[in-house]
Amino acid sequence: MGKKFALNIFYNLAIILSIFGLVWCYNNAKYLPAGFLVGTTACLFYFKYQLTKDIRKSFKEKDQK
Repeated sequence: MGKKFALNIFYNLAIILSIFGLVWCYNNAKYLPAGFLVGTTACLFYFKYQLTKDIRKSFKEKDQK
C-alpha cells in the first residue's frame, strides 16, 4: 500500500509540474512542447484515476474481511 501512496504523490507532483510547464510554454509561444505536455498531463490524470480506483477497491476489500 505504501508504494501506491508514493506513486500517487509522484503523479500529483508530475501533474503540477506539467501544468507549470504548460503555462510557461503558452507565455513563451512554444506550442509544440505545450502539445507534448498536454498529452503527458492527460496520461498522468488517467494513471492517477486508475490508481485511485485500485486503492478504493483494496480498501473496500479490507473492510469486508
